[in-house]
Amino acid sequence: MAAARDQLTTQRVLVATLKEQLESLQRNAAMAATQLTDHENRLQQGEVEKQDASVQQRQLVEQIVLDEQQLQILMTQQVELDRQLKESRERYEQAGELLAAADAATRSRREENDGIRQQQSALTLRFSTLTMQLEHLEQSLQDRHRCQLGDAQQQLGGKELDEAEARTRQADLERQLDELGEVNLMAIEEYAGMEQRYEFLVAQKADLEASLHDLQQAIQKINRTTRKRFLETFNQVNDKFREVFPRLFCGGRAELKLTDEQDLLETGIEIVVQPPGKKLANVMLMSGGEKALTAVALIFSIFLIKPTPFCLLDEVDAPLDDANIGRFNEMVREMSAISQFIIITHNKATMGVADTLYGVTMEEPGASKIVSVRLQ
Repeated sequence: MAAARDQLTTQRVLVATLKEQLESLQRNAAMAATQLTDHENRLQQGEVEKQDASVQQRQLVEQIVLDEQQLQILMTQQVELDRQLKESRERYEQAGELLAAADAATRSRREENDGIRQQQSALTLRFSTLTMQLEHLEQSLQDRHRCQLGDAQQQLGGKELDEAEARTRQADLERQLDELGEVNLMAIEEYAGMEQRYEFLVAQKADLEASLHDLQQAIQKINRTTRKRFLETFNQVNDKFREVFPRLFCGGRAELKLTDEQDLLETGIEIVVQPPGKKLANVMLMSGGEKALTAVALIFSIFLIKPTPFCLLDEVDAPLDDANIGRFNEMVREMSAISQFIIITHNKATMGVADTLYGVTMEEPGASKIVSVRLQ
């Protein structure tokens, strides 16, 4: 009985163990079935995706073929557009030449019209002169001979007046009239007065010529001094400009050039700059901020050569970015040791480097008030 009980216990334990193993195997089988189902679903999904991928591949191949055809069409259109652009440029150049020729013809016609207007003015003036001479002649006939011009023409018998013979006759009569003229008893005294006047005018002329000579020498001296001082100042400012520009732009180079080095009194000054990473170009081709910073560099260069007590800057930093404003403020702070800067600005960074701020506020509507702050 005891052995049977032990054996029964052993069998029960074995049965329990087998049940656990069976349950474990069942769970494993269920998990395997689930995994199998999952794998089958994934396999089916993979097949579907494979079919979709095949469809997409065929669509992409077709799209590539269409894109290649479209690209070929676009290239053909580009070639055609290039040809049309070339033709348009040629037509534009031809039109420009025709326009230039038309402008030249217009100027020529304008010059001809000006010449015709001048001739017309001359003829009008000549007509007015002849009219006045005719009126004077009629008045002279009336005063001297008490006859009209028509009566004089009738007395000539309708003959045409020989102008050359008439002038000769007029000159002969005037000579005879001069020979029969009255004797001027005041001629000697008038001669003495005229001689004295002549000597005075000669002395005045000599004085004026001497003064003119002195003025010409003074002008030449002033021109020489002006050329010398201008060239010296220009070279100094140019050297300082080459130093200040890279400081404000963190690199690059700049210089000043004379437009006419042969005539320093009439020459202009050209500003040529090259910011970092850009080509050398005229300052007019730069952006607004670069123009402003270049102008500041030139002003500071001039101040370093010949500083003035005050410098007024109005919204100079408006087109500058934060980095450029920092270098600008640093330069202003450095130069404030030799000049007093008055800056009109809305930039907080520029306000921060100032010693004193002046602003206008309106605490009450319609009543402005000046407020000052000493930042020291």
